[in-house]
Amino acid sequence: MAGAQYRAQINWVEGLQFEAHGLESDSEFMLDGAREHGGMGMGMRPFEALLCSLAGCSSMDVILILQKMRQDVTGLQVNVVGERGEDYPRPLIKASLEYVVRGREIAPQAVERAIRLSQEKYCGVMASVKAEIRAIYRIERE
Repeated sequence: MAGAQYRAQINWVEGLQFEAHGLESDSEFMLDGAREHGGMGMGMRPFEALLCSLAGCSSMDVILILQKMRQDVTGLQVNVVGERGEDYPRPLIKASLEYVVRGREIAPQAVERAIRLSQEKYCGVMASVKAEIRAIYRIERE
């Protein structure tokens, strides 16, 4: 049985610029390629969006878990650095996430547990980048 489905749409604007639209959230952002490849520097690169998705998914988990643990969190920032392989298709081979948690009297072991639970059990984006994803495509012409 399949789980929840999410839908997104990418529309070409010009050059290597694309408008990304999350159909469930009805929100948008711009994607653009690197200038050295013909991009215009007007949007986030796709790999940056992947890293933001990884950090964002885990951040949501960590906040929810810490709140359930009754930790008084006042801020969370996640700095993420991704490393790509050298050979094409140059996949993500390493992601380093640094969690900067602010709050009052937060137990370090609670933060450690929240991050571990996110990375090992709850973060769907983390699980997706660790798994082999089956991509199916079809072509439609207008």
